[in-house]
Amino acid sequence: MKSFKQFKNQLLKDPKIKVEYDKLTPEYQLVQAVIKKRIQRGLSQSQLAKKAGTQQSAISRLESGRYNPSLTFLTKIAKAFDSTINISFQ
Repeated sequence: MKSFKQFKNQLLKDPKIKVEYDKLTPEYQLVQAVIKKRIQRGLSQSQLAKKAGTQQSAISRLESGRYNPSLTFLTKIAKAFDSTINISFQ
């Protein structure tokens, strides 16, 4: 049986799949950054939501990748973390 990594690498050999996968990378990086920061701060989704002035369900949707957040929403999350947002184009 193939591992997930082997399976993923096999799929990414297909140029069409690779293009679509690469399109999603920034979204996954954003989700990972929010989850990592929340855990580092020892916050539950509910606690983060309260600090950001939103609902726990909004944090859940963000962390699950089912929500395309606005810059305004991300600014609220950053403030809840006592952080700033850094956006760059590369």
